[in-house]
This record gives sequence, C-alpha cells and structure tokens, in this order.
Amino acid sequence: MKQLRGNMTRENLKMTALAFACAGVLAGCGESRKDLPVFDGVPFRTDASAVDKKVSRALFEAEVYDARSSLDGAREAVRYAGTKYCIANYGSSKIDWAIDIEDPETPLPLDEDTMVLQGTCNP
Repeated sequence: MKQLRGNMTRENLKMTALAFACAGVLAGCGESRKDLPVFDGVPFRTDASAVDKKVSRALFEAEVYDARSSLDGAREAVRYAGTKYCIANYGSSKIDWAIDIEDPETPLPLDEDTMVLQGTCNP
C-alpha cells in the first residue's frame, strides 16, 4: 500500500472519509425537538403507518412517544399524526378512530410511555 501523509495509507484515508460521511448523514436523520409539533406545551414525536399495506392503507396505527408527559397533549398529537397520514394517503382528514378520542374521559391506550391507537381513513 502506498503511504500518503505520515502513517496513513489510502485504505485508512478511505475508511476515515467514509466514517465522517456516515456521521454527517446520521446527524441529519433525527428530528430536532424544536421541529416537533407542540401540544399542551409539550413537543411530541409521532408516527403513523398502515397496519397491513397488502390489505389496505386505510387502517393505520398512530404512535405518540413520551405520551405520559401530557395525556391531553398526547390525545391531540395522535389526532395530528392520524390526520397527516390520512391526508397524505387519501387527501381527506376524516378518521374513524378505534376509541372515542373526542371524549376526554375515554382512557388512552398506553404501552409503557407510548400511546398506540388505530384508526381508519374515511375518504
């Protein structure tokens, strides 16, 4: 192997460059807390995806992380995640939720600190 600067070979230089490139890509992957939607004064990380794409994209599951930090905020965050999902996939914000999220007395389904709720887009 040909020596470049000091003891660094071409192979070492390539590996170092690759490591820096990967670190740069990964740094841009995570959502910043300042970019998260805020409900009840709390920024929530959300996600929504189809339960089974092969059957139908209409039935989806929405997740809200750190839901225990504000259950009222988490209720709004799950509505937000579902609305974004249905608009992106069906162009409509109409959703039939598995539970009545409009009723503040309805207990929210929590798995540890994550709220997981199913809904069906109703175009």
